[in-house]
Amino acid sequence: MMRRLILYLVAGSLGCQPTEHSPSIKAPELPPTLAGFRADAWYLPDDDLLGFVGIPAGPFVMGSDVAVDNQAFENERWSPQQPQGVVSLPDFYISRSEVTVAQYAAFIADTGIRVSDQVLGGELDHPVGSVSWPDTLAYCRWLDSSLRNWVGTPPVLRELLRNGWRVTLPNEAEWEKAARGTDGRVYPWGNELRAGAANYDSTGPLPVGSIPCSDCPFGLSDMAGNVWELTRSRYLPYPFSGEIDLNIDPASLSTDALFVMRGGSYMDRDNLIRTATRGGADPGVRRSFIGFRVVITRF
Repeated sequence: MMRRLILYLVAGSLGCQPTEHSPSIKAPELPPTLAGFRADAWYLPDDDLLGFVGIPAGPFVMGSDVAVDNQAFENERWSPQQPQGVVSLPDFYISRSEVTVAQYAAFIADTGIRVSDQVLGGELDHPVGSVSWPDTLAYCRWLDSSLRNWVGTPPVLRELLRNGWRVTLPNEAEWEKAARGTDGRVYPWGNELRAGAANYDSTGPLPVGSIPCSDCPFGLSDMAGNVWELTRSRYLPYPFSGEIDLNIDPASLSTDALFVMRGGSYMDRDNLIRTATRGGADPGVRRSFIGFRVVITRF
């Protein structure tokens, strides 16, 4: 029998309600260089596609079969009749790493918005935390506009954006395919827990990409542990049902709305860093262990 999931209480048990912070007025100070990142490109990774990795179109196995993964929760079951489903996705691009403090600070410096000091309190190459769901969408809209208007945007990304793709949060199917590939693996590196393969059951986040994963299907980092990653999907029972309207006014969301978060965090045990684990967060909650990564995808 699959275990009943109470995972949204990871946040809820700590008071999963919007957290008020004293806003910071001063724009952050950013260094002229940061190893591995481009200061002239909002501190995105220093590679040919600014850290974006292509995920090919096609089907993958989504959800959990308790016969394969005895840690599976009930909310990972595809239906009462079958444990897993097959979802076919078009191609998309996902960021290799979680959004960093430096990347989010570049957004703040450019827009002048006010944020909590807690958002910028970590090291520049660490994943940003203490951001709400609307905060992450605001960053995505800003990065989308910045890439469209910058002469240095890589031609591949420029063409995608010209053809109607956009920068946003991954939906949970995109996230899960990127994390586990097409073979239904339990962890990003395979079916067995591996010591040192992820930052979990620890005291804090690590720099993004600091734990290599040569066995991960697309060379992505921190798809298990470090910080929970928000998605654009509502927390609903399976089967996966697609997109949500991102034009919705976040302020109008009911207080009991939840959005899916994936991947587990540095403070969790190994059962919460599996590729199929589904958590949920109130759209207004801000916690140090909740962050995000972004995709460029079709709409």
